[in-house]
Amino acid sequence: MKKNPLLTKILILLALSLALLVPVSAISNLISERKHYQEEAVEKVVASTSGEQTVIGPVLVIPYVETVEEKQNGKTQSVKHELERYVLPRQLAVDGKLKVSPRSLGIYQALIFGSEAGFSGHFEIPPQPELLKPSIQLKTPYLAVGISDPRGIGKVPQLSAGGKAHPFAAGAGLPRMSEGIHAPLPQLLDFAKAQTLPFAFQLNLQGTRSISYVPVGESSTLSLASNWPHPSFIGNFLPVQRNVDAKGFKAQWESSWFANNLNDRFQQAAFSDGKSGLSALPSFSTGLVQPVDQYQQNERSVKYAVLFIGLTFLSFFLLETLRSLRVHPIQYVLVGMALVMFFLILLALSEHLGFGPAYLLAATACVGQIGFYVSHILGGWKRGLGFAGLLSLLYAVLYGLLQSEDNALLLGSLLLFAALTAIMTLTRRLDWYRFSARSEEAPPAPPQP
Repeated sequence: MKKNPLLTKILILLALSLALLVPVSAISNLISERKHYQEEAVEKVVASTSGEQTVIGPVLVIPYVETVEEKQNGKTQSVKHELERYVLPRQLAVDGKLKVSPRSLGIYQALIFGSEAGFSGHFEIPPQPELLKPSIQLKTPYLAVGISDPRGIGKVPQLSAGGKAHPFAAGAGLPRMSEGIHAPLPQLLDFAKAQTLPFAFQLNLQGTRSISYVPVGESSTLSLASNWPHPSFIGNFLPVQRNVDAKGFKAQWESSWFANNLNDRFQQAAFSDGKSGLSALPSFSTGLVQPVDQYQQNERSVKYAVLFIGLTFLSFFLLETLRSLRVHPIQYVLVGMALVMFFLILLALSEHLGFGPAYLLAATACVGQIGFYVSHILGGWKRGLGFAGLLSLLYAVLYGLLQSEDNALLLGSLLLFAALTAIMTLTRRLDWYRFSARSEEAPPAPPQP
């Protein structure tokens, strides 16, 4: 049985394409490794500053000791129980400003923010005569604010409540959330009658990645303005208003107990034995996003390596077929390795220059290298220049796919359809039987320019 050189060549090219996936896979693993290094660098920055911030409060805490008579071993004894009551604001308004600045650690960056937030509102405290019983010993009430990472607290804030200034002290004193601040309110509350307690304070925080505010008020609003133009509105509530432009963003949230049932959820979290506690409460949250994550872009580009190598080999093979040239499989291997090197160069350059400039430089270098080599294989600089132009078009299309994540499937499908149409058009008059028979005779090598 006679061998079919054309079929053999096609099978060899398929095998070479699959073999090139080995170095592509190694580059993909390298991208994951470099991304892990970036995450470690960010964690080092967090360790030296502060991490994601969540603010819970303010909450009015009323601690007291209740003495009850209990029977133990047949004897009646007086037992003291330390208890607390929690009152959430009737109205809460937070007006915050967020200044974001990158901090570098080697070639990596972490986003650090400084937050200045003004809290204002009031508590509606109903009469609680049961706290005035002789068996009740009242302790000093305090206003508590839970802060997930207190290392980010700036200057010590002052609470304005009941027409007086009250300094904050360390520690929140909230159930299963000791981190934060609290301000004692001695001789300010009279539980024999209903009271309205207005409050206001300024809280400056530093953190990374994201900031969240738990809307503890029966009616809660948050206004947040920042110089960072790439926010991610996460959490349990989307802003009711937002404006994002190149100078930054402004957003406003609104919520109430009708929507979040937060009063009941807070009381349940305070008195339950669950581990999540107050950290599971809904929040207004804003994350800070890097506009271009070069590692994510590199990961996506490597996923197109099979398509890219396949289309390049196919173009090369068509030129060989239509021009009756003779190209050795080793020459295909060298061109394929140059294509693979593009992804490695892209990764290395993007860590220093950003993805866009790195892509341009890596593509230019690889197109020039392959164009120079192919011009000798195809027997003329004009053919090499034409192949380089075709390769440049492929790089441009790949960049378009990477930039249009939402339309990547559509654009990729159109690319494959266009490639198939071009192949069918160019080979519509090619007699494959005659060409296969003719290929059994070794044609002369192409002249060298």
